[in-house]
Amino acid sequence: MSNITLPYIDEYIRKVLPENKGLLREMEIYAEENHVPIVHKEVATLLQVLIKSTNVKSVLEVGTAIAYSSILFCEAMGKDGHVTTIERNNNIIPVAKENIKKADKTENIKLIEGDAKIALKDLKDQYDLIFLDGAKAHYKEFFDNCINLLKPGGILISDNILYKGMIATDELVVRRNRTIVNRMRKYLMDICNHPQLETSIIPIGDGLSISYKK
Repeated sequence: MSNITLPYIDEYIRKVLPENKGLLREMEIYAEENHVPIVHKEVATLLQVLIKSTNVKSVLEVGTAIAYSSILFCEAMGKDGHVTTIERNNNIIPVAKENIKKADKTENIKLIEGDAKIALKDLKDQYDLIFLDGAKAHYKEFFDNCINLLKPGGILISDNILYKGMIATDELVVRRNRTIVNRMRKYLMDICNHPQLETSIIPIGDGLSISYKK
């Protein structure tokens, strides 16, 4: 249970949305069986709609995991789309590479191995969309390093922004997660009041923020 919406609402939405097939469905099963976090089904659908409706052709992603969302982005963008994605977990990188190969997206997805806080400083290109889905405690650092990598008119999307409801109320906060909660609250305040951004917070999945760069 996410604590973001009522359980029966999550269940209903996920039943209504069509199931993925092929490799994406295989990856969903793998993620569930191996406890690998990937974007929730309703979030994945929203990401696809946003990409298609805004004609996104370049994506920067922080947090590759098994490359589920990277492949999702590519499918939404079409053959001319490109994703640069960053992952630091050496145990999951081989799985991501294999999935990218299976999806025939080796020409469309560039996987950077290493800490995003360092890797982001070396990037020079600008992107239509930036997707933050890495370590929640470091979103502010990621943002500081990537805001200039987002094109004017581009979109910044931050996943897990309400973190099982803990961001919204101290009643749900687990002591060991207090630092993450405090940092995420600070991050949300920053992007909601940033002079270059217009931000909306959406209570789906584990919480999602969508920011438009003016």
